[in-house]
Amino acid sequence: MEKVIDIDKDRFRLTIPSSPKFLRVVRAILSEITHEAGFDEKTGKDIILAVAEACTNVIKHSYHEDDGRKIIISFSMHPDRLTVEIRDFGEKVDPKRIQHRKLEDVKPGGLGVLFIKSSMDEVDFDTSMKHGTRLTLVKYLKESPRH
Repeated sequence: MEKVIDIDKDRFRLTIPSSPKFLRVVRAILSEITHEAGFDEKTGKDIILAVAEACTNVIKHSYHEDDGRKIIISFSMHPDRLTVEIRDFGEKVDPKRIQHRKLEDVKPGGLGVLFIKSSMDEVDFDTSMKHGTRLTLVKYLKESPRH
């Protein structure tokens, strides 16, 4: 049986089913991690929303809302940054096609990628694996961490 939670020094790995109801768990854990890493409340909330949006995109676009798949989320705390990796094993999306709609095009949806890119300092889509995608999100601390 695969571990649901795996902790190794400054790295925390969580495996969840590809169902939106488990995003609540991701948000709660990430709230603690961003606080512990030293981010202010607003930045912490932005990180949480960016990660939740990325996981929602996996569920919708990679797994086509099949809640029987898995998403592996790794959180790594460093003195100057937080790195979050989101790994799926579903349909690959061409990173060149991952775009947000124009802001002038007023309608629901389509701005998640824009929000993710504007909230995080680095966003990298890795589709080099045989199956799925690894999305790496990095947010740098603007000040020294509170440890």
